[in-house]
Amino acid sequence: MKTLDLLHRWTGGLIGLVLAVLGLSGTLLLHRDAWISLPHASDEQVQETARLIAATERLMADPANRPGSIVFASDSLGLNRLSLGKEAGAYADQTGNIITQWSDGWQRPELFLFDLHHHLLSGETGETLIGIAGLCGLFFVISGSILWWRTRRTFRFRLFPTRFSRPAILWHHRDLGIVFAPLLLLVMFTGTTMIFRPVTALVLGLSAPATIEASFKPPEATYGPLAKNPDWAAMIGTAWQRFPDAEIRILSLPREPGKPITLRMKQPEEWLPNGRTTLWFAPDTGQLIEARDALKLPGAAQAFNTFYPLHAAKVGGLPYRLVMTLVGLALSLLGSLTVWTFWFRRKPPRRPVPVKVTVPAE
Repeated sequence: MKTLDLLHRWTGGLIGLVLAVLGLSGTLLLHRDAWISLPHASDEQVQETARLIAATERLMADPANRPGSIVFASDSLGLNRLSLGKEAGAYADQTGNIITQWSDGWQRPELFLFDLHHHLLSGETGETLIGIAGLCGLFFVISGSILWWRTRRTFRFRLFPTRFSRPAILWHHRDLGIVFAPLLLLVMFTGTTMIFRPVTALVLGLSAPATIEASFKPPEATYGPLAKNPDWAAMIGTAWQRFPDAEIRILSLPREPGKPITLRMKQPEEWLPNGRTTLWFAPDTGQLIEARDALKLPGAAQAFNTFYPLHAAKVGGLPYRLVMTLVGLALSLLGSLTVWTFWFRRKPPRRPVPVKVTVPAE
C-alpha cells in the first residue's frame, strides 16, 4: 500500500498540472456555442432542402477560394463553419454570407481553447502527452479509490479545503476525488480512447480497435480530379433520399487527388453531434460511391460513437452538461492542488530542542 501511495503522489505531482489545464479548458468548451458572440450565432437551424443547397452552392461557387469543408449550423449554433486551409477558417450565416474570418486559430478564443484541450498547443506531441495524462488519470482514480478505502470512516464532503494547509488539502483531495470518481473514470477513459484507440479493447474486446478502424475507413478506390463545378444539389438530394430523417452535418472535399467527396449526416438516433452516417461521392462525376448507415455499423463501432458525446456532454441536455461542468472543475481543483502540495508545500516547523537545565547544588 505504501508503494501505491508513493506512485499516486509522484505521478500526480508530475502530471497534475496537465490534468488541471484539461479540466478547465474542457469545462469552458462544454458551453462553447453559448458564448460565441457573433451575428446570427443564435439563429434557428435551417435544414430545408432548397435553402441548404443554395447556401452550399454560394459558399462553393469560387473554385479558387472554395472551403475544404463546411460544418453546417446546428441546433446550438446558427452559423456554418468553413475550413480554409491549415488554421484559417470562417463563419458564415445560413444563407452563405461570410460573418467573420481568421487566418490563425489564436484569433478565435473557442479555437484556441480547442487546440489547448486537444493538443496543448503542441500538435501531435501535445496530443500524445494528453493521452499519457489520460492513462495516468485512470490510474489516479483507481489507486485513489483504493487508498481512500482505508480512511473511509473520516469521509466528509467539502467543495474546498477548510484551510490551505497540507493536511487539510490532502483530506479534501481524497474525499472530493471519491465523490467524482465514477464520472472522472468515464471522462478519462473516453478521452483516452479518442487518442489511443487500442484502449477501447479494455471495454469492448481485443478485436474492437480493428473493427472500429474498418468501420470508419473510406472507400479505397481512386477517382478522377475534382470537377470545377460539382453538382452539390444532386449530392445533397441523394443523401436525403437515402436518409430522409437525417441532418446534413459536414461536407468535405478530398484532401488528396483522386479521393472522394465526403458527406456526413446525423440520424435522430445518433448521439454524435455531427453523426457518423457517411456518404462518399466521386469527385469528378458526383456519383454516389457508397452510403454507410451508422445505425448498422458493428456493435463495437456503435459503442465507440457514444464515447465522444459522453465525454463532451453532447447528450443529456443541460442537466448532464452541468454535471460535467462540476466534473471539469473538480478535475482542475484536484490537479492544481496536488501540484501545489507536492512541489510547494511548506516544511513543518522544527520542534524546539529541550534544554536541560542543571541546578547547581547548594
